Amino acid sequence: MPAGTLYRGREGMWSWVAHRVTGVLIFFFLFVHVLDTALVRVSPEAYDEVVATYKTPIVALLEYGLVAAILFHALNGLRVIAVDFWSKGPRYQKQMLWTVVGIWVVLMAGSLYPVLGHAARELFGS
Repeated sequence: MPAGTLYRGREGMWSWVAHRVTGVLIFFFLFVHVLDTALVRVSPEAYDEVVATYKTPIVALLEYGLVAAILFHALNGLRVIAVDFWSKGPRYQKQMLWTVVGIWVVLMAGSLYPVLGHAARELFGS
């Protein structure tokens, strides 16, 4: 650890980093989504080609990553609100973070088959 740094590599720092990274990833997804949706007015044929590329197994994996990013960002955002606006929030922020991570893992495990099932069928047959 560099001398003089305030960062200790604990849970709070990593949740802060993950919240920023997921926010940036969601922003870029929305930017691309707006662009490809606007493409329908410019060239419907080009739009159809772009949408066809979204039906690949690789994109299904990226969609799972998008679900993971949105879900973590939303749950962690609720935790940040609780820490900021609940008088006992700062005292319980570590427990709330691990609760968020636990809920996130359970929900991501539950969404594994619905989101990636299509990709598995495409790759390995039905």
